[in-house]
Amino acid sequence: MIRKKASREELSLRPAGGVLSRHGRLRRFLHYAGLVLIFASALVLAGFLRFADAVTTFTPPVDAKADAIVVLTGGYQRVDQAIELLRKGMGRRLLISGVHPTTTPAQIRKVTQSSPDLFECCVDVGYEAMDTIGNANETSRWIHDRGYSSVLVVTSNYHMPRSLMELRRIDPSTTFIPYPVVISDLKTTAWYAEPNLLRTLLSEYGKTLVAYARGVIGWGVGEGLRSKSHLAKVE
Repeated sequence: MIRKKASREELSLRPAGGVLSRHGRLRRFLHYAGLVLIFASALVLAGFLRFADAVTTFTPPVDAKADAIVVLTGGYQRVDQAIELLRKGMGRRLLISGVHPTTTPAQIRKVTQSSPDLFECCVDVGYEAMDTIGNANETSRWIHDRGYSSVLVVTSNYHMPRSLMELRRIDPSTTFIPYPVVISDLKTTAWYAEPNLLRTLLSEYGKTLVAYARGVIGWGVGEGLRSKSHLAKVE
């Protein structure tokens, strides 16, 4: 049998099997990648809704008491609450963590209208922490220097989940009791309709996810503390 050579026209009409196969694999990859993306997005959205519900319904514990109190700075409302807890004897001593180096104890006392005697006997001002990780490190050192085993943690309700995560990661031997300061804006159930509030919650949720992922993969970061030389220059 004699086989005829295929003409150029015939060759051009034949299906390009390799190309079609590659296109098929690409389509399948994009299909599965799309499904994974949709699933991941759904998980992130569900996590955010759960996070938002948790922080907007956070309430301070009743009759909470510990060896000491720590407040993570970020607003005088937090400091006011922590000093009030100290006055009530909910802890023996207070650490104000993450204070800017140019802010003096006298200024804090004046703004919070606290008595000089209370500050003199029972309040420590921490200047080293620069962020939440720094708060955790500064707090842990203070706790172990003074031999405390339980501490009330005072910070804003939206900041509490990440704060506890960092504190417990750095100092698992201490019992940290959350005492959230409830920001009035977060009491509303229509937080999703408030752009500024929604932005705050989304930002904090993103930071919380990063903090969680950092712990899972073992991604190391700095201590978040100012150097003593930097503090000396400010002074």
